[in-house]
Amino acid sequence: MSQRYGYRATYFLQMVEEHGGVEAARRLIQSVQPGEGLTRLWELKRLDLSVEAYVSRAEYTPLFTEEERMIASSRLKAYGYQW
Repeated sequence: MSQRYGYRATYFLQMVEEHGGVEAARRLIQSVQPGEGLTRLWELKRLDLSVEAYVSRAEYTPLFTEEERMIASSRLKAYGYQW
């Protein structure tokens, strides 16, 4: 993510470099607690840029399990995200 939003997703970018994008997203979604990045994006009113928002998009459905999509959706709802 660009610095222009006031947030650099350093941890996520490291995970992508190490594991690839889909696996990094899976690891974040499967974690028990939402990542700090999700909270920061909520503070910036940019949940649309979150891993959870991307996992929830129809075009990425084949890449994630139903459970992963449900977790992502649930987290977004908890933060008040409107699709």
